[in-house]
Amino acid sequence: MSIDFIVRIIGMIIFAVLGGYLGSDLAQLSEDPENLAVFYTVAVGLVGALFGLVVTPYLTTRPMRSIRAKIGKLSAETLTSGLIGLVSGLLVAALLAFPLSLLPEPFGDVLPFLGVVVFVYFGVSIFIMRQTDIGNIISAIGSRGEGTSSGGWAASNRTTLLDTSVIIDGRIADIAKTGFVSGTLLIPRFVLNELQYIADSPDNLRRQRGRRGMEVLAELQQASSVVVRISDIDVEGVREVDDKLVILARQLKCPILTNDYNLNRIAELQGVLILNINELANSVKSVVLPGEILAVTVIQEGKEAGQGVGYMDDGTMVVIENGNKYLNQEINATVTKVLQTAAGRMIFAKPE
Repeated sequence: MSIDFIVRIIGMIIFAVLGGYLGSDLAQLSEDPENLAVFYTVAVGLVGALFGLVVTPYLTTRPMRSIRAKIGKLSAETLTSGLIGLVSGLLVAALLAFPLSLLPEPFGDVLPFLGVVVFVYFGVSIFIMRQTDIGNIISAIGSRGEGTSSGGWAASNRTTLLDTSVIIDGRIADIAKTGFVSGTLLIPRFVLNELQYIADSPDNLRRQRGRRGMEVLAELQQASSVVVRISDIDVEGVREVDDKLVILARQLKCPILTNDYNLNRIAELQGVLILNINELANSVKSVVLPGEILAVTVIQEGKEAGQGVGYMDDGTMVVIENGNKYLNQEINATVTKVLQTAAGRMIFAKPE
């Protein structure tokens, strides 16, 4: 039995009783109140019951759900700042209520209430607008009390959204263990549902990837260096997971951790900060300069005539001029050029 059904029944009973009393009063205004009293009471009571059955959810449960959904989309930083602003506004209004009540009527009656509304509004608005600065101050005070250094509110309470692709990739678990990822890793329920859908796929490869993502998620939850939180927060009116992540990141003002190139581009166009693991991997690859000598195993022919292709230990492609003669052989090659592309780093070399 749903809460909407219970509320409808209660509302129907209440409005039926109110309608009965109203019908009884209307009968007294008629020409024959004694004979029409029962008719008016029953008729208006039935109308009230129907009104209560239809309208009650829109007066009770629907507004509460809407408020709950809007609060659920707010970040913890925004909620904390708003609460501090609310308390501050009420304190200022309480201090000014007594002096304002001493003013002559009607100012003494109106201004105390008006002061509460104005100061609460400005308190909440100002504290939310300056929430980052307030968070840094609170974090700095807490760090001084503990005798530790801190990077501020943004560093210790930063929320990062995880995409399905980065969970399946698995490297996030190793990065989290090193301590380079701080704050809270937030996994929305719709991302978890997509991961479960992949794990239940009839395709063997997709099923293995989905199950690997589940294992990585369990490993992340056991890591002590980060906080992993699964949230029921959702975005209404949108079906695609990538679109939901972008909208949610804009609402929460937090970055998205992913290695999906398409999501990367879409999010950047909408002003959302993206943390791409592939870009991080390219940034920390070993630097190779022209003139250095590499030991490379030629495993296949290249696209151009005479080229051979090999790979370094970190997966960087090495294109070797006239290297097709050394297929399945390890040779020493001299680096001639290093090309950095959006897909990664590519090295051109020739046999020593």
